[in-house]
Amino acid sequence: MPAPPLEHPTTVFYYSDEMGRFDFGPDHPFKPERAKVTFDLCNRYGVLNYPWMIVKEPPAADPALLSLFHEPAYIQLLEKASRGEVSLEMLGRGLGTADTPILKGIYEWSLRAVGGTHSALQEILSGRIQKAFHLLGGFHHAMPGHAEGFCYLNDIAVAILDALRVAKDIRIAYVDFDAHHGNGVQQAFYEDPGVLMISTHETGRTLYPWSGNENEIGEGEGRGFTVNLPLEPGTDDEVYSFVLDSAVFPLLRAFSPDIIVAELGADTLISDPLTHLKLTNNGYQKAVRGITAVCPKILALGGGGYDLYRTSRCWTLAWSILNHVEPVDEFAGLVGGMMFGPEKEVGSLYDHPFATKGEVKEKAFEAARRVVDYIRKHVFPIHGI
Repeated sequence: MPAPPLEHPTTVFYYSDEMGRFDFGPDHPFKPERAKVTFDLCNRYGVLNYPWMIVKEPPAADPALLSLFHEPAYIQLLEKASRGEVSLEMLGRGLGTADTPILKGIYEWSLRAVGGTHSALQEILSGRIQKAFHLLGGFHHAMPGHAEGFCYLNDIAVAILDALRVAKDIRIAYVDFDAHHGNGVQQAFYEDPGVLMISTHETGRTLYPWSGNENEIGEGEGRGFTVNLPLEPGTDDEVYSFVLDSAVFPLLRAFSPDIIVAELGADTLISDPLTHLKLTNNGYQKAVRGITAVCPKILALGGGGYDLYRTSRCWTLAWSILNHVEPVDEFAGLVGGMMFGPEKEVGSLYDHPFATKGEVKEKAFEAARRVVDYIRKHVFPIHGI
């Protein structure tokens, strides 16, 4: 890993122990506890101990910002649900489903999720910091008028829309590495050429939200500025690497963003219980390194990841890569190694290589080539590639 420059720009790690203890219920896959485990793991590996790093609690967003993306009527219902009220109208807005249950305090919790993302992006815009990682951000499925996919408020859409309002000529690339298509963010910017939205995700034929086909490339002035790269179940690091090198990184370089907002969901991993991709954190690291090579200003967001400890390992590696530091475990083999991986990996954050084989691999590669060919034909020319 390259050494950091002598004058290292300030980076901010957004973390709240209180938010990490919020409980979505024993049977709900979304566990905010991932943030606490990541914070502990970053400390264990010494990657939060550098003088240019700041740990900051996500502030609550100004509620007035929410209307940049969300419908006022929906916000009012979410506030009522957060106070414990229940109505049929809420269910029509996605509040009270298995994915987005009515939880006391969920509005206030979500407001802090929005606030962390918004605060981080504003800090980067101001030049006060260069990179930030908001573990408890990345709710890319929330829609203007309803909740879905574990997401109540779309922190990403709100933060980017406000950034565009504050700095009208800014070029922002949103890159979504979560296994689920970033449908809410896509809706926000589908006609906007000022935001390049790239989503690599498991195909909607086999995974919620059942969208994100390669032919969804934007409309009007935004045509060519939405890029979807659906992946077949069984996609491994090799196939993923092909997609990154053939489409994602060339498009980012051509767009030349001032800021990259990246959803660093870790539910692409082979062990994730909700998805069907077969990546290790080697493919994940390549994605993070690739965006840092394109743009120095990055806002990273947690997003998905439902294997709690492997997600925390990925996020620890992502923070290390963003800061150009090497994680070192002083307690290797002594304390807590089994929490973060199999016994043979005690003391290491890094996964052993894994590759799918046979028909699964062939189908995954064939689909990836077809998708990349489509993007090269219909999107690349718009960006002069």
